[in-house]
Amino acid sequence: MQMLPNIDYKPLYEQSQFRVEKLELEVQQLKKMIFGSRHERFIPADANPSQLTLDIDVQQTAACNIADSKKISYIKTNVTVEQKPLLHPGRMKLPEHLRREEIIIDPAEDITGCKMMGEEITEVLDYVPGELFVKKYVRIKYAKPQSQGVLIGQLPSRPLEKAMAGSRLLAQIIIDKYLDHLPLYRQMERFERAGLKIPYSTIADWVSATCKLILPLYEALKAEVLQSNYLHADETPIKVLDKDKKGATHRGYYWVYQNSIKKIVFFDYQQSRGREGPQGILQNFEGYLQSDGYIVYDILSKQPGIKLLHCMAHARRMFYDALENDQERATYALDQIQKLYTIERICKENTLNFAELKEVRQQKSVPILQSFYNWMKEQYIQTTPKSAIGKALGYSLERWQTLSTYTENGMLNIDNNPVENSIRPVALGRKNYLFAGSHEAAQRSAMLYSLLGTCKMHGIEPLTWLASTLEKIATHPINRVPELLPHKHK
Repeated sequence: MQMLPNIDYKPLYEQSQFRVEKLELEVQQLKKMIFGSRHERFIPADANPSQLTLDIDVQQTAACNIADSKKISYIKTNVTVEQKPLLHPGRMKLPEHLRREEIIIDPAEDITGCKMMGEEITEVLDYVPGELFVKKYVRIKYAKPQSQGVLIGQLPSRPLEKAMAGSRLLAQIIIDKYLDHLPLYRQMERFERAGLKIPYSTIADWVSATCKLILPLYEALKAEVLQSNYLHADETPIKVLDKDKKGATHRGYYWVYQNSIKKIVFFDYQQSRGREGPQGILQNFEGYLQSDGYIVYDILSKQPGIKLLHCMAHARRMFYDALENDQERATYALDQIQKLYTIERICKENTLNFAELKEVRQQKSVPILQSFYNWMKEQYIQTTPKSAIGKALGYSLERWQTLSTYTENGMLNIDNNPVENSIRPVALGRKNYLFAGSHEAAQRSAMLYSLLGTCKMHGIEPLTWLASTLEKIATHPINRVPELLPHKHK
C-alpha cells in the first residue's frame, strides 16, 4: 500500500490499537458471561505462607487498651496425606422435628412361643402435598330467657374479614410468590389441580389486601433500619408495566438499605435511578454509608453527617476482569487484595469484637493498603487509561480513601456483599415473573422483600412468622406494631 507523504500515521495506529484492545476485552467478558464461571475467586500461583501470617503481639495489643485480645495466626503448609479408600458415610439422619408415622410390621410366620429380642428401625422420608381444607365455624345460638335477646359465640378475627382465605393460605400464597418465585397464575393452576378454581383476580386481590394490612410493619422496619449509624446501600432494576407505555415496560429500581449489625433490610421502590429517591429516604440519616462507585452515592456523601465508604469487592472485580489484558499487574493487585481478605477471614474465625478487629486492621491491613496505593500510583502512569488495567487502577486510585475507610472502625465491612446477598432473590424473581404489573405492585414487592429478607437473615421460618403475624395484626395495638417484626418474633 502506498503511503501518503507528510502524514503522521502513529496517532491513527494507536487509536486502532486502543479500539482492538477494547473490543477484545468486550469479547472476553461476553465469553465469560456465557461460558465461564461467575465467581471471582483468586488463588496466587506462588503464595508465600509468611505473607499470610497474622501473629499479633498480645502485650502490644494490651497496651492499646484492648482487653482479652486473641492471638491470631495463619500458616499455610503443604501436607502429604496418604490416600485411603473412601468409606460410605451412611444414610443421612432425618431431622427429629419431622412428624413420625409409626408402622409396626410383624413377621409373616407364626410367632407363637417366640421371645421378642429387639427391633430393627428403618426410616423413609415421604411427602404429602399441601392440603387445602375448610375451617367450619359452627356458632350455636341461644335465646335468653324472657325474650331478652340472643347469645352467640363471637367469630375469631380474620386477616381479611370479607375474604374466604385464612391466614395460613394467604401466607402460603405470598411465600410461594415472593420467596419461591412462583407467579400467581401458576399457583392458580395448582389450585385447579386440587379441585378448586380460584379466579386470578381474586388471588391478586388477596395479595393486595394482605400487603395493606402489613403496611405498618413495613414502616416500622424502615424506621428501625434508618436509625442505624451504618448502612449498606445498593440498587437493582425491575421491569414494570406502565399504562402510559403501551407495548413496553418501564425500568424501575429497588433501592436497598441494610443494617448488617442488626441483620435487617429495607427495600424501597423508585421509578428511576436518580438521586431523588435515596435523598428522600436518607435525609435524616447520619453515619457510615457503604456502596459501590455509583455517582449518586458520592452526591449523598455531601449531606451533613454521612461518611461514605466504598466496596473492595468492586475494586477486586475490575482487576479480575483485567487479567486477560495485563496478567502481571492484575495478578499482583489481586494478590494484595487477597491478603486483606485473608486478614478479615481469620479475624472472623477468631470471633474478634469490634475493638480487637480495628486493632488488627491498623496493625496488618493499613500497611498493605499503603504499599498497594503507592504501587498503583507508579503503575497507573505506565498504562493506557482506557485499557482494562488502566480503568481498574484509576477506579481504585480515585476511591482509595473510601476503600480504606473500613479500617477505622471494627463494625465496618471490607465490602458491600451483605446487601448484595439480600438482592439475589430479586434477580431470581425477575427470571420467573419477568415484570411487576404496576408501580403499586412493585412497591408491594419491595415491602415483602424487606420483611421476608429480614426473616432470612435471622434464620426465621417465613411461613410460620407471616401466618402468625396475619392472625394477630388486625387487632394488635398500632403503637406496639414493632413487636411483630421478624427479628422480634418468638
